[in-house]
Amino acid sequence: MIPVPGFEKRRVAVFGLGKSGLATVRALEAGGAEVIAWDDSEVKREEAREAGVALSDCDGWDWSSIAAFILAPGVPLTHPEPHRTVKAAQGAGVEVIGDVELFQRALTASNTGAKFVAITGTNGKSTTTALIGHMVRRCGSIVQVGGNIGRPVLDLDPPKTGMVYVIEVSSYQIDLAPGIAPDIAILLNITPDHIDRHGTVENYAAVKARLFARQKEGDTAIVGVDDGYSSDIGTKIGAWRVASLVPVSVGKALGRGVYVIDGVLYEATGQQTVNVGSLKPMRTLPGAHNWQNAAAAFAAGRALGYLREKILSAFESFPGLAHRMEIVAERDGVRFVNDSKATNADAASKALAAYDNIYWIAGGKPKEGGISSLANLFPRVRKAYLIGEAAEDFAATLGDTVAHEICGTLDRAVHDAARDAKADTADLKVVLLSPACASFDQFANFEIRGDRFREDVQAVLESAGGAVV
Repeated sequence: MIPVPGFEKRRVAVFGLGKSGLATVRALEAGGAEVIAWDDSEVKREEAREAGVALSDCDGWDWSSIAAFILAPGVPLTHPEPHRTVKAAQGAGVEVIGDVELFQRALTASNTGAKFVAITGTNGKSTTTALIGHMVRRCGSIVQVGGNIGRPVLDLDPPKTGMVYVIEVSSYQIDLAPGIAPDIAILLNITPDHIDRHGTVENYAAVKARLFARQKEGDTAIVGVDDGYSSDIGTKIGAWRVASLVPVSVGKALGRGVYVIDGVLYEATGQQTVNVGSLKPMRTLPGAHNWQNAAAAFAAGRALGYLREKILSAFESFPGLAHRMEIVAERDGVRFVNDSKATNADAASKALAAYDNIYWIAGGKPKEGGISSLANLFPRVRKAYLIGEAAEDFAATLGDTVAHEICGTLDRAVHDAARDAKADTADLKVVLLSPACASFDQFANFEIRGDRFREDVQAVLESAGGAVV
């Protein structure tokens, strides 16, 4: 863990005792703070008790004795209205911050020179975070990866010279980190999201922009410029002339920055443009959305001083993220892809756009709007295999446009899709689980659904002779 300095023998209150909350309690105590903690959930309180956390009901806190209030990112800070603890803290003049703010303070106080790479964006931040972490490791640096992906940020190893922290940060976390100042800050994209927490998309974008507000000379700001909100933020950063701005685009050539045209990655310095290489052969980075992730990661690698060739080599060995267009097997020209994380049509569109000759497994607990918005991608689908509660509605949407069958269960869908794909004479066929639905009709979460898909694929391949490749 990272001990948090600055609160020795002072009382700090923590509300929200999920993974990050428990890590925050441990990190504060390791730094010498007296911690009082609470969660409105009895289940979370019991887990905290079992972890040795001393609980104190937040409704009885003496705010005059509290030096700082650490709020879990999932608890409302502003919209739809501040949580009662936030109102109480603000009324008493107590600062309301989160674990990423504590991380930033600990990193600054360490004087180790350890680098902080922060990644945010509406889409793609987990993949980009994992890709940068993999790149840093393959390029020979000490790396710690966490934040909104995987390990809580305060659960990571303490800073030391030569270390690179690669941290995914959500808008909720940025909102609670007024002092955040990454050496390399990345904004991938902004589309309307989390309006319930930020009130308007403009407020949401303004929170994302704060990632760059405290950067200093010598820092790097990497900004995707293919959407209006992010492009406007990039323009503001350019006007500040503090951090070095690196624009990123997919489909648009830039005079300066990093961009991808038809799968080829380019780096433009203003004086010259270098063809770095093609991303198309990289199996775990298919599609335009992953090309944006790779371009941003490449820009981060260059800011860290890595050679182009080493970065591209690292990309080639990237294993991908579980449940996000994860290749779980490939044999006899059939690729099996686990995109269980695609719980709505917009998310499923990324995988459908990345492949041809798709044998598509879709369905589950339906989301509003169904799959009608995916009609322009239907020509990529050879056949659909429909499961769960949404099967009948999806069948009606597909109609005579896409061959389909109602399978009901995932194991049958995998069996039938594998059978049909194997009979296809195309060079590459893709059995794709990209449900465009929640999992809750048949599975507890999308991770369990994706794990079951992997098991069903293994069973199909073993029955045919041979294991997963």
